[in-house]
Amino acid sequence: MTDPTIVNHLTPASHAVDLCDLPFDDHFVRSLPADPSTVNHPRQVHESCYSWVEPTPVRAPRLLAWSEDLGNVLGVARPVAPTSAAVEVLAGNRLLPGMRPFAACYGGHQFGQWAGQLGDGRAISLGEAIDRVGQRWELQLKGAGPTPYSRRADGRAVLRSSVREFLCSEAMHHLGIPTTRALSLVTTGEPVLRDMFYDGNPQQEPGAIVCRVAPSFVRLGNFELFAARGDAETLRRLADYIIETHFPELGPPSLESYAAWFAEVSRRTAILIAHWMRVGFVHGVMNTDNLSILGLTIDYGPYGWLEPYDPGWTPNTTDASGRRYCYANQPQIGLWNLTRFGHALGPLLAATDGVEQGLDVYRATFERTYRELMAAKLGLAALEDAYDEQLLAELFELLQAVETDWTIFFRKLADVPVDGSADAASDAALIEPLRAAHYAPDALAPRHAARLAAWLRSYIARVRRDPDEPAVRHARMRQANPKFVLRNYLAQQAIDAVEGGDPSLLETLLAVMRHPYAEQPAHEALAEKRPEWARHKPGCSALSCSS
Repeated sequence: MTDPTIVNHLTPASHAVDLCDLPFDDHFVRSLPADPSTVNHPRQVHESCYSWVEPTPVRAPRLLAWSEDLGNVLGVARPVAPTSAAVEVLAGNRLLPGMRPFAACYGGHQFGQWAGQLGDGRAISLGEAIDRVGQRWELQLKGAGPTPYSRRADGRAVLRSSVREFLCSEAMHHLGIPTTRALSLVTTGEPVLRDMFYDGNPQQEPGAIVCRVAPSFVRLGNFELFAARGDAETLRRLADYIIETHFPELGPPSLESYAAWFAEVSRRTAILIAHWMRVGFVHGVMNTDNLSILGLTIDYGPYGWLEPYDPGWTPNTTDASGRRYCYANQPQIGLWNLTRFGHALGPLLAATDGVEQGLDVYRATFERTYRELMAAKLGLAALEDAYDEQLLAELFELLQAVETDWTIFFRKLADVPVDGSADAASDAALIEPLRAAHYAPDALAPRHAARLAAWLRSYIARVRRDPDEPAVRHARMRQANPKFVLRNYLAQQAIDAVEGGDPSLLETLLAVMRHPYAEQPAHEALAEKRPEWARHKPGCSALSCSS
């Protein structure tokens, strides 16, 4: 399901080396203007793409979790011990030859308002690791200490947010959704003071550092900042670097390639958000500084997954009143953010209509991709006509009318019989495979059950119009509808266990989320609906930005 332009290759684990033996390069910082000041204190940084800054060492780093899959991609072996030299690197206590650590300078629109300079306030990039086939991967430590962009913060991250980012980065990758990755999770042995509920009662929490990995962490907001300041030269240099390094197929920088690049970023973003909608993922903070220039999911803050289907649901407590970043708004917010990005590229696109053409690419790509993905979720070859559109619209009404789990409903829909046996089946027998998706399966009102059964009969009739064999339909649905997603309550249970000294659930979740479309009967409990006790428990539904 991943965009083929960014599919990761795999490196055989047998050729893995120790992280300390991995070659590093500094292509990004070599190619772009640096902040001339090396003093690490909060300040405005002008005409620079980054500031030099080293991670702040921590007291007692210890490896808590490791992604074997990403390690294989990089050709890096798991550290031999939880306190080895490699772990010192992953904690920011040690630098390797070729590393020239930096924090990026960018701005952004936050909740629709221009926020000015933001930058990497707690993320420090170590450099670009070069794998066995010569591909560069930027390694970035999140929670590695203050930078010139930390404003009044300490540059650290707490364990709870770090566990969530580590797990979800890898879970999204295995769902087939473009994303940044997470190589390691290291505890620091140091407390971090955070006000989790923003209620004036900060508490000491354990600290942690995630090593994030991506070809680039550049965002739309990197370009917005230079445009807002009228710094056309730095804007152009950054755009040229990104095109030459990450979009070489577009040719050398020119008026035409700038427009083609904007269109390609728009295309990738549309595909990304369509996949979010497919699996019921809600990013929670779709500010322009949280959208990747490569079309990757980036910055896992207060994200969440649709459990009871609610198009207006947001996982972000900061967004609870306005719901700007709720599930249903994500496609439109993607367009809004790209419009801001297009305006930022004005000095490069000159008087061309490249922005509007690129936005048209976004609209058309999202519509096409979303339709393809929703058709696959229903087991159909395609959504063909107004009948199909009405069928889908009626389904959404049914899902919202009674608390119905998004993930479980579509997974179980594949089990509804569509052969001749369905014709003689009672309403109760027809909806039986879907009862598990309802949060009160024994309290379904007769009227709703009858509506659902009527919809199923219409759906079955539509399925029969397709020429595909039942096995093809079933396989299509299994590939489009995961059984396992990283529900917030599962992540919170893992966090609670880790804080109590038991990492076993974290390890289990990491292993299970590697195969989200497989049945894995031994882990059936991890595919269940959110339990009632988790409905309002902190961390199990909505979350704050505090981390």
